[in-house]
Amino acid sequence: MRSVMGWAAGLTAALLAGSAPAWAQATAPSLANIFGDHAVLQRDRPITVWGDATPGEKVTVRLADRSVTAVAAKDGKWRATLPAMHAGGPYTLSVGGTAGAPAQQLSDVLVGDVFLCGGQSNMEFQVSHATGLEVIPSANDAQLRFTTIPDVSVPAPAAELPARAQWKAVSPETVSDASAVCYFMARSLRTTEQVPMGFIASEWGGTRIESWISAPSLGKLPGFADRLASVATFGSDPAAAVAREGARREAIWDGFDPAAKKERAFRAATFDDSGWATLPADDGQLPAADRAGLEGVVWLRTTIDLTPEQAAAARRIQLGPIGKFDETYINGRYVGGGSVDWVWRNYEFPSGTLKAGRNVVAVRVVGANGRMAITNAGNRAIGLGDGGTVPLNGPWRYRIGSRIGNVQVPPAPWEVPNSLTTLYNGMIAPLAGYGLKLAAWYQGESNAGEARAYRGLLTTLMADWRRTFAQPDLPFFVVQLTAFGKPQTVPVDSDWAALRQAQAEAVAADAHAGLGVTLDVGDRFDIHPAQKKVVGERLARLARVVAYRQPGFRSGPEAVEAVRQAGDIVVRFRNVTGGLQRYGGASAIGFERCAGTMCSFVDGMVQGDAIVLPGANRPEVTTIRYAWSDAPFVNLFDGADLPAAPFTLPVR
Repeated sequence: MRSVMGWAAGLTAALLAGSAPAWAQATAPSLANIFGDHAVLQRDRPITVWGDATPGEKVTVRLADRSVTAVAAKDGKWRATLPAMHAGGPYTLSVGGTAGAPAQQLSDVLVGDVFLCGGQSNMEFQVSHATGLEVIPSANDAQLRFTTIPDVSVPAPAAELPARAQWKAVSPETVSDASAVCYFMARSLRTTEQVPMGFIASEWGGTRIESWISAPSLGKLPGFADRLASVATFGSDPAAAVAREGARREAIWDGFDPAAKKERAFRAATFDDSGWATLPADDGQLPAADRAGLEGVVWLRTTIDLTPEQAAAARRIQLGPIGKFDETYINGRYVGGGSVDWVWRNYEFPSGTLKAGRNVVAVRVVGANGRMAITNAGNRAIGLGDGGTVPLNGPWRYRIGSRIGNVQVPPAPWEVPNSLTTLYNGMIAPLAGYGLKLAAWYQGESNAGEARAYRGLLTTLMADWRRTFAQPDLPFFVVQLTAFGKPQTVPVDSDWAALRQAQAEAVAADAHAGLGVTLDVGDRFDIHPAQKKVVGERLARLARVVAYRQPGFRSGPEAVEAVRQAGDIVVRFRNVTGGLQRYGGASAIGFERCAGTMCSFVDGMVQGDAIVLPGANRPEVTTIRYAWSDAPFVNLFDGADLPAAPFTLPVR
């Protein structure tokens, strides 16, 4: 999978792409970067194309025998719409100006169906890691194309991708890096629809759903206005936003660390740290007493000498992953802080932060899992404007601070992977208007524990993307969280089960959505299960019904009611193909009867499209649950080999 880097590199690239009109760099008309050689354009609907040119210039776009003209606006942007075309190609897509000759030509462009796939790491999961030895050698389909959007996080909607999209035809040489779920969905649909297809993978591991929703849409939900305002400030005045963030974090530390005010002196360039110990190359070389303190606060300091040229060119500090929480200071000035242990810290800072000669870097770290997580100095450097670096190779000195536990420092609202709207801005907004057949979404792990809010967020995301692409009926398919974690021997509350319920409710309320249930292909030991082929093919099955309007159901078996019947409770299902059946036993397992918050397991008996729970009808029983666990074991399917969806239902 692609490594998760800090937002800094993407911020710089996207701001350059979105702020300076292309005509300021080249006067020749050009197409937006999402259009590339080997691209696929959506069939059977008007084809929107756009790009840059000199303000006021008349631009002509040609695709096959179709052409259309547009005039570049004052900002150099132009947009045009070609007539709808049936599936076909390959064609040449060109754009030219008043000079007559094409200024840019893209070759081998197909017209077919286009899919947008988004989410976090399970959508990012690549074909090369998926189960199946035959997958890569058999991947050879010139009519199936894909492109992967680079990781870009920016505080305002970007007008453009930082570089031209690299569309690739599927082959054994190219498919390894493709999103596995998206590839297997498209591959399956290719077998039945027999038209060119292309998929756009826009995903980032570990990210939350709030990162992928536009600010106007997210701002309509309660609780986001202040943080969205901070993101906007970060876009217009980064130095002011970072300074406010430093003050916010300082106030938090003052609240739960009695030594915080005294330790502010540790940030200053003038502080004498000669009495501190030198950090060894490995945590295991620390004295035993210091190793015991790594769960609490650890202060780190180092110096770096810069030439005048290096100081003038310095743009960021690169620290790699350094613990769960950190605050980083250069010459006493707060430049950034993180709140996730696996995210690389790359903090940009304004000119003048570093100076020629001696500079001091100070970092307050709260370790993760009893490790310092900063002893490998190879990733740490000062980044320069030309892409070069000056290593921060130490020596580092350290001091063990307060041994406090349960530290919680809420992240800055622009901090990946917990940011608000920044991934929409960098990875969805630049695609706005590109024609789509459907969208697929695989995310939720990072929002587990917030099921109540997630239903509204997912509903908002689906509406937001449809607005962005001007397709109010865009089919949208959601992969439900799979099984992961410790199996249960007694019923328990489950954040993952509650989030699955929120996903199911959001999809059920949307006439153009479908739910892919994946409980049976999870891995309780690995949050990234490898059986992506099954997941993709289940999405393809949903797509045939919702997007291609073929007969069938837009989900597998779904429970619709639980009713009392003599001494039993009967759970009735819909969307069942060929009747319910249980695998590997006489009873259907995973059902619970609940009296308030007290639940107990009960076996189920299959009767057609219903499950009978013998003897469950007691006066105190109010609710029936199924597969209500982080990692449930299930054996209830239908005749199409689709697992029954988990649920909680009141008893009538």
